[in-house]
Parts: sequence; structure tokens; C-alpha cells
Amino acid sequence: MGKVFRPSTRESSILSKIESTKEHKRRLAIGGLRDCADALANAIAMKLVENHLVETANKNSLEEQIQTCLEKIGRASDFEIDYQIAPIRNLVPDFNVVSLYVTAFILESVLSHKDTVDVFGSDEDIYLTVHQQVKKHLPV
Repeated sequence: MGKVFRPSTRESSILSKIESTKEHKRRLAIGGLRDCADALANAIAMKLVENHLVETANKNSLEEQIQTCLEKIGRASDFEIDYQIAPIRNLVPDFNVVSLYVTAFILESVLSHKDTVDVFGSDEDIYLTVHQQVKKHLPV
């Protein structure tokens, strides 16, 4: 018969603190979007175009799409957020949920938009560009 593993109280409390810290950072990042969504959408759209990661016929349309994405993540449930980021969750080891959500949105929705000519670069390049702007506007 196999041995039953019972984690000690100390191990359980450490694991619990790690999980609660991650959840707290997640809630802070999503909650902080309300204050800076417009500026963040503008910065992300501008950097994507400047770095030649997204080629678009209309930069304002790209900004509006990202603005809609940022508003959507503020209203989304945890399940909806996890579902959206699931395909690229392993892109980076310690990810920012907002950066990953916007990256997934760019890879799925922006790519198929009528004003988007093409999306260049790897998934990681897009994530790093988005994450740089998120770090500037959401210091979480």
C-alpha cells in the first residue's frame, strides 16, 4: 500500500501565502486598469506599430480594439480570463495577467480584424512589448 503524503502545517502555510500573493497581484493589476486604460491602450498600440509587430491600415482602430480588450478584462470573471490566456500561459514563467491577456487578444482578435494587415514577430516579442507598457502604467 502506498504511503499517504500529508504536508506539514508549515508547508501548507507557505504554499497558501504564495497563492494568495499571486491572487492579490492579479486583483491589483486588473483593478488598476480603470485609472489608466486609455493611456495604456494608446501606448501599447503605438509601440506595436513602432516596433513593426503589427501592420495596420488604421492605428486608431488598433487602439480602440486594445481599449475594448482592457475594458473587457475589467469585467471578466476569473474563468474567462484563464480561458483567454490558456493557449499562451507557458509563454513566460512569471507572467503579468494583464500583459498575457492583451497578448492573447492581439494574437486572436487583432489578427483577424479588417484593418490589420499582418502581425509580425513571435508571441514572446509581442508579450515583451505589451509588458513593457503595462509595467510603465501599472506598477504592480
